[in-house]
Amino acid sequence: EVQLTESGGGSVQPGGSLRLSCEASKYTFTRNGLGWFRQAPGLEREGVACVFTGTGAIHYADSVKGRFTISLDNSKNTVYLQMNSLKPEDTAMYYCAALVYGNNCLRDSYNYWGQGTQVTVSS
Repeated sequence: EVQLTESGGGSVQPGGSLRLSCEASKYTFTRNGLGWFRQAPGLEREGVACVFTGTGAIHYADSVKGRFTISLDNSKNTVYLQMNSLKPEDTAMYYCAALVYGNNCLRDSYNYWGQGTQVTVSS
């Protein structure tokens, strides 16, 4: 069973930065995908950034392009989400997820999920 553990959430003012980390246990990085998703109260869980480890391709949601960066450290089995220029609308619970087959950033395609880490952006 793949286990995903997120960390790095917190509260920050608009314009600030946070880096989320997700450590994956019992997971092979060589030919699958990892993604960050978020869910705000009353809204659907949406894909924020996904990386496909076989091809190296990366997908970002339009709302975070130019502000967020997803990266992998294979030696640590960890995927990161660097979030800069944060906005109040980025406030949500952020989840790390693992994809066994496929190359997309669609919530329903992902097989394993972490417990989430809260990000709050407010002044």
